[in-house]
Amino acid sequence: MIEQKTVVDESTRTDMGERFAPGTRKRALDAAAYAAVLLLYSISGLVSAQAPSPGNYSELKYELTERRGVLVPMRDGVKLSVDIYAPNSSEKLPTILSITPYGKGDFTAHPAVDARWFAKRGYVFVAVDSRGRYDSEGTWDPFDARHKADGYDLVEWIAHQPWSSGKVGMIGGSYGGWTQWWTASAVPPHLAAIVPLVAPADAFDDNPYRNGVLIGNWLPNWAAMMSGRTNQSGGKPEGYAGWSTEDFKHTPYIDINAYRGIESAPWFTEWYRQNKSTDPYWKGIAYQGEEHYSKMTVPSLSVTGWFDAVHPGSPMNYMGMKRFGATAEARRPSLIIGPWVHGINKQRVVSGIDYGREATIDLEGYTARWLDHFLKGIDNGVEKDPPVYVFVMGENKWHAEQDWPLPQTKLTKYYFASDGRANSLKGDGVLTTWLPRGDKSDTYTYDPRNPTLDPSNPSTSNHDESFDGAVDTRLSAIGDEVLVYQTPPLESSVEVTGPIEAKLYAATSARDTDWMVRLVDVQPDGRALLLADGAMRARNRDPANEGRFNAAQLSTIEPGKVYQYTIRFWRGTGNLFQQGHRIRVEISSSWYPYFLPNLNTGADNLAMVSMSEAVVAQQTVRHGSKYPSHILLPVIPQRK
Repeated sequence: MIEQKTVVDESTRTDMGERFAPGTRKRALDAAAYAAVLLLYSISGLVSAQAPSPGNYSELKYELTERRGVLVPMRDGVKLSVDIYAPNSSEKLPTILSITPYGKGDFTAHPAVDARWFAKRGYVFVAVDSRGRYDSEGTWDPFDARHKADGYDLVEWIAHQPWSSGKVGMIGGSYGGWTQWWTASAVPPHLAAIVPLVAPADAFDDNPYRNGVLIGNWLPNWAAMMSGRTNQSGGKPEGYAGWSTEDFKHTPYIDINAYRGIESAPWFTEWYRQNKSTDPYWKGIAYQGEEHYSKMTVPSLSVTGWFDAVHPGSPMNYMGMKRFGATAEARRPSLIIGPWVHGINKQRVVSGIDYGREATIDLEGYTARWLDHFLKGIDNGVEKDPPVYVFVMGENKWHAEQDWPLPQTKLTKYYFASDGRANSLKGDGVLTTWLPRGDKSDTYTYDPRNPTLDPSNPSTSNHDESFDGAVDTRLSAIGDEVLVYQTPPLESSVEVTGPIEAKLYAATSARDTDWMVRLVDVQPDGRALLLADGAMRARNRDPANEGRFNAAQLSTIEPGKVYQYTIRFWRGTGNLFQQGHRIRVEISSSWYPYFLPNLNTGADNLAMVSMSEAVVAQQTVRHGSKYPSHILLPVIPQRK
């Protein structure tokens, strides 16, 4: 047995941010002291535990006039269909714009983006069908670069209407988050603020690729649903919009839509045909990175959940805008992360786990207060709010923070160790903060025809075809194709909040493969709750950057050779591993159907090969003093 101690490594520096200095935290204060806390925060940067507070925001006071189907010309002559919800007022008012491919009529009932709710509070709300969808003209392609120009043209059209104050903000979720960032990257002069809810990142950090690994589960089904001018259903009871994941067994993956009989979405094959970030299709719609952030001038309020299927976008955009934003307001972004799936802020019980009454917040109210400041110029103190709010699971409390990643983070290496048999839940894998002596390895077989199954369950009440929450991974880890490393029961609680990465020293007998690493909270009763995970295609490792993901190029994998892989998890976590729990790490090369299996052929394009070409791979993970494979966890010192 390897001795388990807590050792903090403060010297580690990774691409998750600069070296994190220790921070401090005040005791939680009651509501009567809230104003004093804000003052203290503004002076010294110290914050207290609390949820985002809506405070005072615009009251419901206006009757409305609604206009539907207004056609607005874009620069290329295509007309987009617009619905306008306007207060009955002679005042010039600020406008909230939302662009959606899902049908603009939905903006009358959404809990966080309700057109009438905002309009009755003194905003003109403009809802727009995306180019080529529903009532808008043009040809639909989800990643057509013209979506950027459309956003610009709509903002400027609004600003020149007689009812407009000239201040335009944007709001929307998921794809509607993408449309905001695309618009902001085009820099329309009258765009004043954006509220991207669960906004995805660019294609190679999120969808349809995640560090080079092909997304399965909901994404090809979403593509099938979006293949026409209106939503298309596969007519099956299971799967996203009636499209079954059974279709994912068809290869090559590029032909999935054709296999389904879908002929109206030529863009789907482009997703797979152009599989590098430098390819024209993806380069035209990209919005992240210094090149784009450095042009954006507007403040942003990003909202996501720990179990959001498109989680990467929100924290990446927070960090990118803070570092590169073009104005002081742009460099002061805001970020909220709750215990939510992609359908944020809907319930306190997720995947059978009750996160308490604080799990849901008055998000509409907080958003309204935030927009009141940036669009109406109301001095309500929102610009002095802590920039980051995170919900810590296990503790089930919100914490207001100074930054993301949290400044007080102690990056801690948990090393993998075993006597050579870490396979499955019955293996001898250990997770330790001491660097093990000697050098050993664990091996497993990865057969693309028999992938490790993810534990997603379409029957759960909150299932959104992405992640169900902290699902139990025990059934997924019973096979020898999964390596398991875990601590002994913790003698004291350990909070892990922030971005995560793993460093593997690994070899494969194939010319390409995938590596997947998962962080799990093991309960005293044996339940193994999935918190966060990372994945990376082997050939996307960058030899010049410690084996990190490189979306622009592919490297060569020599069978049997040990390579370093630095795998940034696509989602971090905020979790208190309580006393008596175990911290567990699982490693595999598949996670189906959430990820489509890599067929291990070594081909440049994963989507262009057939299952008949699949190669069974022998996988080896080395660990010890020479090959210190580990997971790097953002440990938070005990809160006072």
